[in-house]
Amino acid sequence: MIAEKAQELGRLIGQSDEYKALKRAQERLREAPELAEQLRKLESLARNLEGAAARGEEPSEAEVQSYDELLARIQADPVYQGVVAAQVNFDKLMLKVNEHIMVGIKKGAASPIITLG
Repeated sequence: MIAEKAQELGRLIGQSDEYKALKRAQERLREAPELAEQLRKLESLARNLEGAAARGEEPSEAEVQSYDELLARIQADPVYQGVVAAQVNFDKLMLKVNEHIMVGIKKGAASPIITLG
């Protein structure tokens, strides 16, 4: 019974406006190869900076500046902004879902009646 209810919840989440908006935003990101390349480069720069910090080295000013400039360009991109906004809205939905689940768990734990279906 729990598996069926979980699947039903998943189906409803998949039909939600928030999920659909997130999928559309992710598709637009896939259709923006230049932005995808910038994100890969940013990830690479971040790994280099983290590696230097882990070794106790100070990253070069040029590396830090490259990272900051690329991050600013990415954050200004409307496609990226759309993905971030859609992800935030979906995360809010999931937070509400989890809150409702917790309320249900508390009610179920407090109930002396056992139901099987």
